[in-house]
Amino acid sequence: AIVPLTILFVSRFRKKQKETKALSQPFPRKWRQLLEQRVPFYQKLSPTQKEDFERQIKLFLHHTQITAVNTDINEQIRLWVATSAVIPIFGFKDWRYRNLTEVLIYPTAFKSDNYAQEGPGRNALGMVGTGAMSGKMILSKPALANGFLKSGDGRNTGIHEFAHLLDASDGEYDGIPYLLEQQYILPWLGLMHREMKRIQQGKSKLRPYGATNKAEFFAVASEFFFERPDELKLHYPKLYALLE
Repeated sequence: AIVPLTILFVSRFRKKQKETKALSQPFPRKWRQLLEQRVPFYQKLSPTQKEDFERQIKLFLHHTQITAVNTDINEQIRLWVATSAVIPIFGFKDWRYRNLTEVLIYPTAFKSDNYAQEGPGRNALGMVGTGAMSGKMILSKPALANGFLKSGDGRNTGIHEFAHLLDASDGEYDGIPYLLEQQYILPWLGLMHREMKRIQQGKSKLRPYGATNKAEFFAVASEFFFERPDELKLHYPKLYALLE
C-alpha cells in the first residue's frame, strides 16, 4: 500500500505546485481593463474583492480546458469564459466546478439535439453536455462575447450555462442548488412556481425561456440577478433576496 500512497502524494504535490505557479503569474493588465469596462459585477467589487476575483479567474483557467471548434479564440474569449464561471460562485470561497473539465467554443449557434453546426434548426447558444458530452460545456462565441459587450440587458449566455452547472452540483438539474439552505427551499420553490406562471402570462420582466422548466428558471433568473441587480431588487425583492 505504500507505493500507491506515495504515487498519490507525489501526484497531488505536483498538481499543487502547478496551481501555485499559475496563481503566481501576474494578472494581465489588458484583462483588468476589460473587466473594468465591460463587467458591472467586477466594477462594484472592493479592491480586495477584485484581487480575489482575478485569482479565481486564474484558477479556473488553470483547471479547465477551453477548446475552439471550427473557429479561433483569443485571450479575450478565454477571459469571458472564466468571468462567466466566476461570477455565479464568487460568494463561495475556493469553489470548483468539479462537473466540468472542458469548454468548447463554437463559431455560431448549433443544434441542441446533436450539436451540429450546419443545417436548419440551429438555435442553441449554449449547453451543458450530458451522456457522452458529460463534463463539457458548449458556448457560441458570438453569444458569449455579446453577454459582456452588451452587458446590462439581462442576458448572458455564459452566466446562464454556469448557473446550470451550479444547479447541477447536487447531481440534478432541478432549479434548486444544493448550496441553498434547507429553510429556504420551500420559499424558493413557491416563488419559482409563481414567477414561472407570471412569465407564461406575460407579466414578468424575466424572459419567456425562464418558464420552460425549473432549471431554466434558475438560470434565467441568475442572468437577470447578475446583469441587472438593482432592477431585480426593485421589482422582485423576494426573488432578489433569495438569490442573494
